[in-house]
Amino acid sequence: MSITANSEAVLRGVLDQWKAAIERHDPGQVAARFTEDAIFQGLHPYSVGRPGVAAYYDSQPAGLSPAYRIRETRRLADDLVLGYVNVEFSIPDRPTVDVHLGVLLKHMDGDWYISHYQVSRLDG
Repeated sequence: MSITANSEAVLRGVLDQWKAAIERHDPGQVAARFTEDAIFQGLHPYSVGRPGVAAYYDSQPAGLSPAYRIRETRRLADDLVLGYVNVEFSIPDRPTVDVHLGVLLKHMDGDWYISHYQVSRLDG
């Protein structure tokens, strides 16, 4: 996909790959969707880089499944897309976790990667 492609399509492409890797419980492939120096803030203390992303998703239970809805996108530059997303993480036998997700995608080496990932919990 070219760097001038629609921002929402770019975001959806990356998030679909992220979602599929989470559902396979494949932390290495989840981390591969991030830049080498990505800032990652899930629901635990933040990390920088792919190893932290992989460790975070490795600690998640099997069966974790994200369902997302894109709320907003902005093209900040030809190689940067900002996305704001609602995500419902479902886990078998546990309540669903609803979060806001802000991501910054960067185009490099012919593909799009998550450079910044920031989650905040929704209030009931």
